[in-house]
Amino acid sequence: MLQDTPPKPRSGRRSRSQAPRSNARGQNPHLRVPFITRKIPTFDLLGDEALERIEATADRILAEIGIELREDEEALRLYCEAGAKVTPVSDEAWNLKFEPGMLREILKTAPGRFTQCARNPANNVEIGGDATVFAPSYGSPFVMDMDNGRRYGTIADFENLVKLAQSSPWLHHSGGTICEPTDVPVNKRHLDMVYAHMRYSDRAFLGSITAPERAADSIEMCRILFGSDFVDQNCVIMGNFNTTSPLVLDGVTTSGVRTYAEAGQASIHLPFLLGGAVSPLTMAGSVAQCLAESMASCALTQLVRPGAPVVLAGFLSSMSLRTGSPTFGTPEPALGSLVMGQLARRLNLPLRCAGNFSTSKLPDGQAMQQSMMSMMSAVQGGANFVLHSAGFLDGLLSMSYEKFVMDCDMAGALHAYMAGIEVNEDTLGFDALAQNGPGEHLFGTDHTLRHYQNAYWDSAMTDDQPFETWSEQGGADYAQLANQRWKDLLTAYEAPAMDEGIDEALKDFVGRKKGSMADAWY
Repeated sequence: MLQDTPPKPRSGRRSRSQAPRSNARGQNPHLRVPFITRKIPTFDLLGDEALERIEATADRILAEIGIELREDEEALRLYCEAGAKVTPVSDEAWNLKFEPGMLREILKTAPGRFTQCARNPANNVEIGGDATVFAPSYGSPFVMDMDNGRRYGTIADFENLVKLAQSSPWLHHSGGTICEPTDVPVNKRHLDMVYAHMRYSDRAFLGSITAPERAADSIEMCRILFGSDFVDQNCVIMGNFNTTSPLVLDGVTTSGVRTYAEAGQASIHLPFLLGGAVSPLTMAGSVAQCLAESMASCALTQLVRPGAPVVLAGFLSSMSLRTGSPTFGTPEPALGSLVMGQLARRLNLPLRCAGNFSTSKLPDGQAMQQSMMSMMSAVQGGANFVLHSAGFLDGLLSMSYEKFVMDCDMAGALHAYMAGIEVNEDTLGFDALAQNGPGEHLFGTDHTLRHYQNAYWDSAMTDDQPFETWSEQGGADYAQLANQRWKDLLTAYEAPAMDEGIDEALKDFVGRKKGSMADAWY
């Protein structure tokens, strides 16, 4: 997408995440980037023969079983004109079958990499190729913290979480429905959510997808923020769309997809697959189904507007076969994410998968163990957009303030991990050993003094002190440290400056839209 005339950087106070370095822990200025450019290779789990068998099975699903499209005659028309074979299921549902290779051909017009512009151009993100973008978790109806426990999310919680994301240099994107603000009517809350992202963050964000008119509102608010001409020529917003598994595209989803694509904006196409429930229990089968569903949904964007940015995606989940409950952060879906990375690269499409997943009910050892299992699969597999990078708890039912800052700290460590190892005459450190010779420490060598500020990632949270010092200082555990950290970040938060005229125009739009409809709570 083009960037003809980027929006002017907003002058005013510098946000805390961009403040000059202080003596506080966790600064790591050498690692701060608007998005990660990976310098480590992806891990290719399967060979070509296995990948080809998965692709062939996806083609067979599409050709022999098909995708059911519901309640969207315009999407039906587009698929038909492209060559899909249609069998009516009911007056408002149709089975679509696609010849092998048909969807791959359609998807050739989709960009392998694109820019999503932020209102602060310094925070523009690249999605695709060797770029990786971390975004907060998405969609939880509940929030929790150690002071107030678990409760329904509110718009105040939503704003707090946007502020926490803006405060972290290790997230690159403001995300979307960070929590569900249940104190605002269902048909109006998208306006408050999009405004919160625009006002309290200067990063890229996701828009509404719950109805096509709400998607249109999100895009119209972007035209106010960025200018209509700029939005017409650039990607400034993305929608995160779920298929209805197994093998269904409902009309709300496809209408929303078309709304974003018509405006030249990006969309993510995500099957949420629970093995044994809505996908095969075995991971190879789930991956094949994921590929089929996501390709069918992605292709619609290119039928609407060739070249519209699109993201292939997969949310793979295992299940407890004793209880039927979803399980997160387990090894099999992590392996599936690695394979999705390989398949996305074969299609030359950006990928969204994995994240800091956990079923733990507390920000504890289980939470971080499961999160690391899942998050590392995204990093190793080459995921380009990692939603759920911060805050995910309780199987996605709860957004945790403490886990949010824990995950952000982990994301900072992953910046260092993905930077890889640079090998040159200086980094090999021969002179560090030669300066004082055998038996002498290296604390004062020229090499140590050159590198001590950026040789290692510095955590903002972990306690590395001796046991006695830790005990004397109160013996706080990691969750208690996280509880204090999110409070400190909110206290220190300063909203990025926004042009007053634009702010007033956004408020006016929100007010008029809300005033035009009665409250609806379902």
